[in-house]
Amino acid sequence: MISVRIASCVCGNLTAVCEGDPVRVSVCHCLACQQRTGSAFGVQARYDADRVAVRGVSGQYVRVGDGGSHATFSFCPVCATTLLWWNSEAPDAVAIAVGAFADPGFPAPVRAVYEERAHPWLTLTGEIERDW
Repeated sequence: MISVRIASCVCGNLTAVCEGDPVRVSVCHCLACQQRTGSAFGVQARYDADRVAVRGVSGQYVRVGDGGSHATFSFCPVCATTLLWWNSEAPDAVAIAVGAFADPGFPAPVRAVYEERAHPWLTLTGEIERDW
């Protein structure tokens, strides 16, 4: 039996229904993720796009990354929650904000990126693949 996880924006207008476990959960310390989340980092779950059904109305924002790739963010036009995004370098994958699952038992991150931009008071524990 395949498990189903549902992520949603704060108001419930925009949801992502995800089949099974994510391919990977990662933490991003880039400044754009810090600004996007209003936190010290972003945490995202990567799923194969064909395992995610998006429901509801969304707005879109395209951002050009440090390396020139494009990330297309989908957010709720009502409550402004950024729920999910696609990267032009991985068109068959979708990233979903882990906090949108509202599940403290969600799998832990296994990878961290842009750690050179991490806040000095932040320490990640456990088995984390590091991508400086």
